[in-house]
Amino acid sequence: MSETVIQHTFEAPNVFTQEELGWEAWLPPLPLEELTDRHYDGLVDRGRANSPYFRLLVRDPDILGARTRTDNDIFYNEKGGLTRALRELSATAASRTNGCIFCASVHSRFASHKSKRPEDVQRLLDEGTSARQDDPQWRAVIDASVALTRIPDEFGPEHVRALRDAGLDDVAIIDAINGAAFFNWANRLMLSLGEPTPPAEKR
Repeated sequence: MSETVIQHTFEAPNVFTQEELGWEAWLPPLPLEELTDRHYDGLVDRGRANSPYFRLLVRDPDILGARTRTDNDIFYNEKGGLTRALRELSATAASRTNGCIFCASVHSRFASHKSKRPEDVQRLLDEGTSARQDDPQWRAVIDASVALTRIPDEFGPEHVRALRDAGLDDVAIIDAINGAAFFNWANRLMLSLGEPTPPAEKR
């Protein structure tokens, strides 16, 4: 039985960054020319066909479709609840905790852009989730996200109380929980299927 050996011409990033990284699958993504209408329905956004990650997941288009619609609702449905900046911060904190360099790079960029606070986001990446954050909402969202990510049983009434004391209502608190829970799973899926690659100009 023949074996496929993946030979890298790059050194995988090992530092958390806000740079735009690439990603390489350890299993073969579905080739673009093999995508059918059913696959594009599963991708939801046709532009995702350019991503090797989504072309790998689209081998099961029904599950990917459910996953993508859930992802979109968590991050883009802003009819009340948590602000987009705090949703991205929650995903960044989960990704930092799980060691998912690629996801952390994506969501830290969004958190920086939406909050206009790139230094605070970079401090989280550089020093970890326990790094100083003077904003009570940021502190509460980060702490709740970390607790849910490490061991869900660590999340308890004290985290809900901190979120509420920071001025978040019930819908915003549910958003924080959903975002962290989703990304705890999404990080682990991505970490098991491939690895980040350096920015294109550094390969």
